[in-house]
Amino acid sequence: MLYSLRMLLMSAHFILAGMIGILIGLRRPFNPDNSRLCGRLYSLPAMRILGFKVNAEIKNLLEHERSCVIIANHQSNYDLFVFGGVVPARTVTIGKKSLKWIPFFGQLFWLAGNVLIDRGNSQRAKKAMLATTDTLQHKDTSIWVFVEGTRNKGRGLLPFKKGAFQMAINAGVPILPVCVSTYSNHMRLNHWNGTDILMKSLAPIPTKGLTQDDLPALIEQCRNQMQACIREMDEQLVQGR
Repeated sequence: MLYSLRMLLMSAHFILAGMIGILIGLRRPFNPDNSRLCGRLYSLPAMRILGFKVNAEIKNLLEHERSCVIIANHQSNYDLFVFGGVVPARTVTIGKKSLKWIPFFGQLFWLAGNVLIDRGNSQRAKKAMLATTDTLQHKDTSIWVFVEGTRNKGRGLLPFKKGAFQMAINAGVPILPVCVSTYSNHMRLNHWNGTDILMKSLAPIPTKGLTQDDLPALIEQCRNQMQACIREMDEQLVQGR
């Protein structure tokens, strides 16, 4: 019963937030700060509706150096709400082109100045990724990437895609990892107690002076740090139950 009520409220909220967000986007199309505003518009009411309780240690994210490449683990569609409330100013996201066709949300995602990648067309995808290098270097804007490329559904980190790291090296900007505990397997959407989630941002990892030859080591370093952080948060939640 509670689950059904939450889903009904979430459906109404999703449509309403999308409509308001589109109006914001139309007033200031492609403004890189639209993502921050709309992230909060989606996130803050949704977290109450879903009963998600996030304990966030994100000092590194709040004090981050612009520009940078922010990388995060990706578990489920609920990540929109979990991460939406902490998106920093002047930060855009990379997403697949098909997102553009989701009613309300897709149009907002495009108007917010986010980068849409056509994964089925390697030349267009490469061109879009090259454009992000210019954004990082000259437009005082950071880029948020779900670095696994798809949802891991709570089964642990998937292999990381190279694109985020290539962007960071090409632009000479830091990589800032943001981790969220494994929640998608433990959601309590039919319980009043809700779902406890931990979030932590790690220290930025510099890339200045690195070349593409350093790519494998950089990816391994970031993945190892994030994996250790997620494991630690998961253990902390288990001990607190």
